[in-house]
Amino acid sequence: MGHAGMAATVVRYLRSVGSPTSAGPVEALPRPELRAVGEDERVPVGPAEFRSVLGNFASGVTVITAPGATPEEGPAGFACQSFASLSLAPPLVTFMVARTSTTWPRIARAGVFCVNILGAEQGELCRAFAVSGADKFAGVSHTPSPVTGSPQLTAVPAWIDCRIHAVHTGGDHLIVVGRVEALGAPTEAAPLLYHRGHFGRFSPS
Repeated sequence: MGHAGMAATVVRYLRSVGSPTSAGPVEALPRPELRAVGEDERVPVGPAEFRSVLGNFASGVTVITAPGATPEEGPAGFACQSFASLSLAPPLVTFMVARTSTTWPRIARAGVFCVNILGAEQGELCRAFAVSGADKFAGVSHTPSPVTGSPQLTAVPAWIDCRIHAVHTGGDHLIVVGRVEALGAPTEAAPLLYHRGHFGRFSPS
């Protein structure tokens, strides 16, 4: 099965298990094998140049979290820059995750997630969730989000509680679309920004 066929199968499956009549967790998505660039294909830009130029686009920073799919499985989470709003009606958001991510299968199994938008003083919190293989929730205060029960991190400026709506392939990443079930902005803290490899803050003019 090609990547497009696999993506269609994943989307149909996630929609079926995410319907109101469905009970039970979403199974982990298969990790597609990445093929090498063919001899008749030419990579237009190198990875280093791509990162350097795209790094000029300042972005906000989030932590995507999900509850354990079973009582024995703890919560999952990872730091994510690639997040955006997608649709107003219905309310949809999207984030991108590498196919090699070890956290994504756990979020897929849960079928739900919470987007925690980080504030300017939460750079260390972001770094903690960017580390692979560690207990990312050690010492991190959080409460269950109101609809999905995903970890809502304490003192974040805003949070968005979602169910997985669709998943699409995008090169070496997956494009995850979430349907918003609840959201809030409990504080007016300035946002944490990421630009050219460094954290920064927003200064209104």
